[in-house]
Amino acid sequence: MAIQDNRSHNDHYRRLTFASFLKSDSLDAGDEAYYTDGDHNRSDSKDAISTNSDSQRPSNASTSDSSSSPIYPLSPWNQTYYPHNDNTTVFSSTNQSPWNQSCSPYHKSPWIYQTRNSDFEDDSDNGLVGTIVRQEGHVYSIAASGDLLFTGSDSKNIRVWKDLKDFSGFKSTSGFVKAIVITGDNRVFTGHQDGKIRVWRGSKRNPERYSRVGSLPTLKEFLTKSINPKNYVETRRKKNKLKIRHFDAVSCLSVNEDLGLLYSGSWDKTLKVWRLSDSKCLESIEAHDDAVNTVVAGFDDLLFTGSADGTLKVWKRELQGKETKHVLVHVLMKQESAVTALAVNLNDAVVYCGSSDGSVNFWERKKSLTHGGTIHGHRMAVLCLTSAGSLLLSGGADKNICVWRRNGDGSHTCLSVLMDHDGPVKCLTAVEEADDDNGGEKTDHRWIVYSGSLDKSVKVWRVTDYAS
Repeated sequence: MAIQDNRSHNDHYRRLTFASFLKSDSLDAGDEAYYTDGDHNRSDSKDAISTNSDSQRPSNASTSDSSSSPIYPLSPWNQTYYPHNDNTTVFSSTNQSPWNQSCSPYHKSPWIYQTRNSDFEDDSDNGLVGTIVRQEGHVYSIAASGDLLFTGSDSKNIRVWKDLKDFSGFKSTSGFVKAIVITGDNRVFTGHQDGKIRVWRGSKRNPERYSRVGSLPTLKEFLTKSINPKNYVETRRKKNKLKIRHFDAVSCLSVNEDLGLLYSGSWDKTLKVWRLSDSKCLESIEAHDDAVNTVVAGFDDLLFTGSADGTLKVWKRELQGKETKHVLVHVLMKQESAVTALAVNLNDAVVYCGSSDGSVNFWERKKSLTHGGTIHGHRMAVLCLTSAGSLLLSGGADKNICVWRRNGDGSHTCLSVLMDHDGPVKCLTAVEEADDDNGGEKTDHRWIVYSGSLDKSVKVWRVTDYAS
């Protein structure tokens, strides 16, 4: 463990307008490649970032010449074009930046390095709140529940944070922690590199203590199913594996509390459906032709899956004979670039789809799911998405987080670009901040956003619907 040294933030301009950001050279020449021990990655261009094996499975995207600047048409969404610019102006003094950093009020904690901007005194509702640094590896997964934050990394550890301080932690022997979800009964499900799904729960007597309470599939179900040869499928290298068990990395998890179901997607191309009440595997679906990168439970009991094969598929649970199964109802998109991230706005019934080409497409529920448009905000792959009220946040391999607001007419406006990470932004989550006593007056929603990155840090932001 190491505490991050205080350093200058000359090269970060979080509150620039989106147009100003696009006109600046946000990627230094030495920062355009961010390599870890990747073994399942294929880039869309020479400048694409190679992440760890935890990064989304190989895409089928075509390559392009990095010497030519990308050409994007003007968008009806606010300032989403990409003019080629060789501007390399550098500010030589931190005084020229409005983002001078001060020491953390939590400096007594050995786990925290927090930066706080003094200029936020005039705008305390928006901006960077703090940075959590613990040198355990790249942060790949993140989840929030109440005042607790759970983070997973390639160190196999799951850390629990409270008020920006190290609160608890537990370790698994199952490889990188690639996905985390939390259920209403405070169970924590973690998906791992070795294909296992672990189940954890905190102690009622000692909230800081977490213990493993099970795995998916359960040992009982594993032994019962292993007897029947019909329960096996042939995998690569002509090996036979049980259908109820993932035989490659579990890349994503999603929960539908109303239906009492847990969904898991894997690089083995399958989608599995688990019943929360008894941890039984109800279905194993060969969902895609390539790795399943992302899964999200949506509105109208729909389920969305995205894959490295470039498709976005919609599934619905329907009664078939005496059984209820998920059936494919739509293929919303098929493209060359891999689908890397999904998010759902439940209030407006909108699904967002991020791709390795840096674009975000979205569909709206009208009489049927209708394509609403494409948002361009990243120069490299979109790695994660999260929805917060009327806001959409997208994190990319270009190290930036774009904050979008969905307007009443269905268009999207980029409110701000958060630019404090030194590595690709791998995961995002947001929770609504409790309203202060304001005499009953209606105020804009405020959100606390957590972002995990391959720079081994988690950053905490505050954003509102009117941020600019």
